[in-house]
This record gives sequence, structure tokens and C-alpha cells, in this order.
Amino acid sequence: MRQRPFVLPSDPHAPFPPAGSAMRDPDGLLAIGGDLSLPRLLNAYRHGIFPWFSPGQPPLWWSPDPRMVFRTDCVRLSSRFRRALKQSTWQIRADTCFEQVISACALAPRPGQHGTWITSGMRQAYIDLHRQGHAHSVEVFDGGDLVGGIYGVAIGRMFFGESMFSGRSGGSKVALAALAVRLREWGWPLIDAQVENDHLHSLGGSLVPRETFLEQVAGLVDLPPTEGAWTGRFGALAASSLSQAPAP
Repeated sequence: MRQRPFVLPSDPHAPFPPAGSAMRDPDGLLAIGGDLSLPRLLNAYRHGIFPWFSPGQPPLWWSPDPRMVFRTDCVRLSSRFRRALKQSTWQIRADTCFEQVISACALAPRPGQHGTWITSGMRQAYIDLHRQGHAHSVEVFDGGDLVGGIYGVAIGRMFFGESMFSGRSGGSKVALAALAVRLREWGWPLIDAQVENDHLHSLGGSLVPRETFLEQVAGLVDLPPTEGAWTGRFGALAASSLSQAPAP
């Protein structure tokens, strides 16, 4: 393991060091510097690396061990929540308001955090990824009101989740469960959730060794991609249909 993070050169096409060489303390810190250009971001995700840093810091690049993931057939909703969903009129769509979702994620309060890591530069970088067909959002609506959502990066048949939010109670759970349903239908087995927390565990997230995760990612990112917006392919999904999702 490295004692210090690798300093990235200015060339956005420069390779990252092997993710397995990331630091132990802080867990997973691999590299520092560079930029959030499209080629660098796509290169990072293809190798199981993601950016995460606070305002005023240079870009920090991470690959923690172990890694939090969701299997798309194992996202769980509590029995009580599933009963409530039977009466829900919410609808879920994709890629109809990406910028609104990422802005809502930036404003969402996080336990133990002050401010947001989704800086203006980070926000613009992912909007650019979205415009190029690489980043996607899943959105939960109550009529015309956006009440929850999730966004992330898709490469091949691998989805790298970045952040989610609830404008109303349960909105983020519905977005995650709907994403898992569609990805499972498309033959995508995994959603990267990056770093563990109790909430993700409660929804069915599990930890896998970094080496295992990297092996899985290496195979999935080279599968034929789904290009462009997901709006048509995802269609509209009724939240009430998620009442049959697995229970804990």
C-alpha cells in the first residue's frame, strides 16, 4: 500500500496507478490532482476509481477496500414500506431532469457532514458526462413534483452510483429500487455504492473485497454499452409495482 497518494500529471489521458495500491489510511485514497475532464473521469470509473473531495481541496481519487455494492436482484425494501407503496401514485422515469437531480443531491443534508462534496465544478463535470450519454438519473415524481432521485455513471453494463436524495420520505429508496429493477431486466448485475453506511446496508448493500470488485468491473465495462439518454428505454415505472420488491 502507498504511504502517500500518487500525484496525477496534467495530461487527462494519463493512467491512474493500480487501484490495489491505494492507501490504508485514509482507506482507499489513491491519487491527488488532475482534473474532472471527461476522459479522466471515464478512465477512473473503468478502473474502479471515483473522485470525492471537499471545496477548496484538489481532486482526490479513491478506491476503498472493501467496496459497497448492490446486486440488482438484492435491493430490499422493508415490509412496511412495500405495503405503503401499494397505494402510491408516484411514477419513475429516467434522464428527464438530470440537472435537477444532481442539484437536489448537492443540497440534501447528510448525517455528520457540513456542506456538500458536489461542488459547482463537480456538478458541471457530471452534467457534461450526462450530455455525452455517460451519466444518468432516475427520477421519482408525484404528479409534476420531483420527490426523489439517484444519479451515476454507466459504462458497458456497470452502473456506478454517485448520490441520491429524498424530497419526500422514501423518495431515494424508490429511485434505487426502480433503478435495480430496470438494470436487472437489462442484464446488469451490479450497482456500485462506493462507501458503506448503515442506510445502504439496510437496503441490501453488501461489502466485497476490492480485488473481487475490480475483477467484476473489468468484465462488465467491456460489454456492449447502452448509448444516449435512457428516457425511452427506461420508460415509466409505477412506484406501486415495487411493492413486490424483496423484503429484508
